[in-house]
Amino acid sequence: MNRSLSILEPAILRGALVDSIRKLRPRLMLRNPVMAIVAVGAALVTLVFIRDVRSDSAAENVFAGLVGLWLWFTVLFANFAEAIAEGRGKAQADALRKTRVAMRANRREPDGSVVTVDGGSLGPGDECVVPAGEPIPADGEVIEGVASVDESAITGESAPVIRESGGDRSAVTGGTRVLSDRIVIRVTARPGESFLDRMIALVEGAERRKTPNEIALTILLAGLSIVFLLAVVTLQPFAIASGAPQDVVVLVAMLVCLIPTTIGALLSAIGIAGMDRMLRRNVLALSGRAVEAAGDCSTLLLDKTGTITLGNRQATDFIPVAGTALPDLTEAARLASLADETPEGRSIVALADQRDGDRHPTADDAEFVAFSAHTRMSGVDLPGRRIRKGSADAVLRWVTDQGGSGSDALTEIVTGIARDGGTPLVVADGPRILGVVHLKDVVKPGMRDRFATLRTMGIRTVMITGDNPMTARAIADEAGVDDYLAEATPEDKMRLIAAEQADGRLVAMTGDGTNDAPALARADVGVAMNSGTQAAREAGNMVDLDSDPTKLIEIVEVGKGLLMTRGALTTFSISNDVAKYFAIIPAMFAGALPALDGLNVMRLESPRSAVLSAVIFNALIIVALIPLALRGVRFRARSAHAALRRNLLIYGLGGVIVPFAGIKLIDLVVSALGVS
Repeated sequence: MNRSLSILEPAILRGALVDSIRKLRPRLMLRNPVMAIVAVGAALVTLVFIRDVRSDSAAENVFAGLVGLWLWFTVLFANFAEAIAEGRGKAQADALRKTRVAMRANRREPDGSVVTVDGGSLGPGDECVVPAGEPIPADGEVIEGVASVDESAITGESAPVIRESGGDRSAVTGGTRVLSDRIVIRVTARPGESFLDRMIALVEGAERRKTPNEIALTILLAGLSIVFLLAVVTLQPFAIASGAPQDVVVLVAMLVCLIPTTIGALLSAIGIAGMDRMLRRNVLALSGRAVEAAGDCSTLLLDKTGTITLGNRQATDFIPVAGTALPDLTEAARLASLADETPEGRSIVALADQRDGDRHPTADDAEFVAFSAHTRMSGVDLPGRRIRKGSADAVLRWVTDQGGSGSDALTEIVTGIARDGGTPLVVADGPRILGVVHLKDVVKPGMRDRFATLRTMGIRTVMITGDNPMTARAIADEAGVDDYLAEATPEDKMRLIAAEQADGRLVAMTGDGTNDAPALARADVGVAMNSGTQAAREAGNMVDLDSDPTKLIEIVEVGKGLLMTRGALTTFSISNDVAKYFAIIPAMFAGALPALDGLNVMRLESPRSAVLSAVIFNALIIVALIPLALRGVRFRARSAHAALRRNLLIYGLGGVIVPFAGIKLIDLVVSALGVS
């Protein structure tokens, strides 16, 4: 899914060339007003060429023919840019389509019997039994069992994932394959409306709709084109009055060179390429609007566990109470954790072994007490000893039952660990409390710097956690987020999103559970994890196929890259018209108004070569900028003011300078070929 497709792949190029011609149909051309005007101008010049093909003025006719030819190239190059962007999506869609094969399904009937049916006949509510080795016939949710599933056809990752009934990892996708065990799924998708079907339609661009900003820019470009059209039409009377009436070919050439053809030609390709760049990061954007909104987001809601922190709390220290030797606490904590198969329990054993090596013996007649959510303790019973380790309140109750009690020193240690964002686990040997194990949810490396970078871009980060406020504050301070929401409930998330949006901010968040669905639907950018529930995937406007919560930051960067690319090419398109003024205006009026020859700063050979050079440059610059439109402007984290300065310096000033050099070079070639 995430393999990179080069625009130079022969299959993509061949398909794009054919589609460039197909897109000349008037109905399709009218979707792009700027290029529609160019197409009408090309047709008009072509008619002039055909009319005068037998005239005695061969030079004039050759000039008209060349101008008409390059105007058609301008239209074809614009179509080619859009077609090649669509071609990358079509190639990925073809790869996905190969994963869809006719399959049989083991449908479970209401009486419990199982019948084999065509997978295409399954509908919402049907229950299917999927044993190891068989493909999952349709999108659904696991209602019985647990199994490892190969999702490489969808995600591109070879590592299997676990899918189980209940919880937030119950959703399965049709076309993936069960590798082990047996599960029963309840179908949630109608035929032809599966997740895979939607992916294919979206990556092909069949469902791409213009975003609000794209529509607004299209209207602006159309407005500018109309203004220039009126200017060119009204220019002819002034030209006649000054004794320099202009040929239709020159007027059309001037119009095409002055309207914003560069961005008009590349605008659609930029939008399609933005969705493609998201897809290559294994993120399925359900609309172009979602990609664009990601670039405009100013608030990110990030889960603490798995996004900001590593997720598994690790033992970092053993703190004995007064009267207890550190080796005794270390030994007791290790023994009490041997039966604890949680990540926290294993980390305690590992830390104890690291501190004291093989000093800790394990008695043959030890009776281990496994950790349970009910008791919130684990431990071991030895001859004459009963050791327990667990949450502070649970162990204190157990110690009290054994005839012991807590102490102010213990309370101070527990409170201090909680204040620092850690989790205290108390260790006791019968009625005697030995000390505390400090567990810490470790912040991922580099997160603080990344949040600082986002802050320079004007993006506010909010950590969402179920921890108590004291722990949440400590983790937030260590990670460097701007704010946090502790003891968060679904209702709290909704209120936070509403408050941010009321202040004019666009909000992005991730989620994977059914309880996240309302907030995902309310957020401007809701990124659902592919491993999550069906409700979450349907509520979000993006699906992360890798189920990586940290990718939200990357998604925002891709969205901003899309907006930067559109802004950069719009700036270049408008500024590069300056050189065309200096090429065409002197060519039109220098004969009647010699003073205007001073504007011919490029010293172009003749009026005809000047007009033809401007038209050729206008077409070739589209081809030159196609790779940039598809690849996108390189994203650099900086403030809006710094980004604007860079944009104006590179694409504004560059858009003024490059055409002068380009038009002069083309003029030299045209003159050398005798077209003057």
